[in-house]
Amino acid sequence: MFATQIRDAVLGRSEWAFDYLERLVAAPTTAGREQGGLDVFAATLVELGFAVQDIPLGDVAGDPRAGVPAGPALDRSVCVGRRGMGADGPSLLLNGHMDVVPAESPELWTSPPFFPQRRDGRLYGRGAGDMKCGFAMGALAVAALDAVEPGAISGPLSFLAVVEEENTGNGTLAAARAGVLADAVLLLEPTGLGVMLAGIGVLWLEITLTGRAAHAQAAHQAVNAVDLAYQVIDALRGWQQWIGATTDDPVFAGVESPYNLNVGGLDAGDWTSSVPATARLRVRVGFPRAWSPEEAERRAVEVIERTAAAGAFPAPPTVRSSGLRAPGYSLAQGHPLDEAVRAAHEQAHGTRPDTVVMGSTTDARTYLNHFGVPALCYGPDAAGMHGVDESVGLQSIVDGAITLAHFLRTYYRPAGDGAGGS
Repeated sequence: MFATQIRDAVLGRSEWAFDYLERLVAAPTTAGREQGGLDVFAATLVELGFAVQDIPLGDVAGDPRAGVPAGPALDRSVCVGRRGMGADGPSLLLNGHMDVVPAESPELWTSPPFFPQRRDGRLYGRGAGDMKCGFAMGALAVAALDAVEPGAISGPLSFLAVVEEENTGNGTLAAARAGVLADAVLLLEPTGLGVMLAGIGVLWLEITLTGRAAHAQAAHQAVNAVDLAYQVIDALRGWQQWIGATTDDPVFAGVESPYNLNVGGLDAGDWTSSVPATARLRVRVGFPRAWSPEEAERRAVEVIERTAAAGAFPAPPTVRSSGLRAPGYSLAQGHPLDEAVRAAHEQAHGTRPDTVVMGSTTDARTYLNHFGVPALCYGPDAAGMHGVDESVGLQSIVDGAITLAHFLRTYYRPAGDGAGGS
């Protein structure tokens, strides 16, 4: 019986997959430093019979669909592995991102963030959950299915590792512009083995406030740029609450606070006894699917300008886009891809998976919004993403790989050939 065989094959190769994940986590792939992780990814794909190619980011930043990068792309690239590209039948793309966010305050971690450690059935380390675990899950599923039914993956299969997912989305966009597309895309993001179909809009902005500097003894006569920043933060938080109260989107009805504002950075001052002349805010704005990034930015700027006018700021704030310019997206529940993933999960585990909804974004938006390709997220159980002691449940990698193996087997089997049988 296939169900028993594939479960045994996945379990028998799980330590191989966990070792692969540990090598990925040990590579500190923050923005601009992803190559070490991409090399590990490429070597593993070659082991699984993929032909590997690097695709430069190139001039993607000039595309109106792109985010705003922090610097030039230089020699940065994404990595894709391909199998069966000349075969007939449907094509599939597995997508994951190699970049991870920095590990702020590593002294707060139980173990160093880039030294993977297993504890109580979980693997800890920056990127273990978001989302290098997806690479391990995908590789494990392919390896196990190849062992149980050689040739089951009979059509074109691509496995893509991108950069810049966390801050622009330009890695996936560059790959898609270069033709790395398929009939359907699975993004192996951590969803707790649920199916995630949608994401909000996300916009990054940098706001510069200018006050009037002075010696601290004259602070009462000066204008502290940090105080101006606080006023802007308060205004944007009020605006964020208004968005949540006035937006009716049934897709996010179950999310407590989908359109969060996050203050990701505040830089000001160079001397304790000097009133800061300037302050720079870095903010992440969540916005509804009905808005474009341009509309979200226009509305945010209006809030900031009104605040400055009401507060008699010494100079108008300057606002610039500084990263993600991500429109919201959604794949319809019940779409054939959605149903196929749910059916595979049910075949593997006996129950239907939950629908996962978060106030965040993924690169699925690029395929859905810009290339008309159905895409959704399904992956392991992560905790502490972007925080301290990030981790992934190792059993969820195994369980997700079993689901994915069922999905791959059915996806590539000809209609009427007993697809989905056990």
